[in-house]
Amino acid sequence: MDFISLLNVLFIVIYAGILGLVAPYVGVKSENYGSFVPTALGLVSGSALWILLTWAGLHYDQAWIWVIVMLGMPAAIWFGAKFIDKKRAA
Repeated sequence: MDFISLLNVLFIVIYAGILGLVAPYVGVKSENYGSFVPTALGLVSGSALWILLTWAGLHYDQAWIWVIVMLGMPAAIWFGAKFIDKKRAA
């Protein structure tokens, strides 16, 4: 793993942490799961998207991989948290 790849992974981890901190203030708060669930959802979805898009041929210096990952992570947090909340409430 080279230095640039390490920085990209670190950026995804930091972005997931920021999204996890912001999540309770944008309506992704529930008593049915812990406070680290949105952060974990963001980290897992961002990592999975990054791996899939890299395998699909996108490179880290292309804008599309960043746009897809940066928009996909909040969407995964939103829908994943709502799904978990609904399942645990039932």
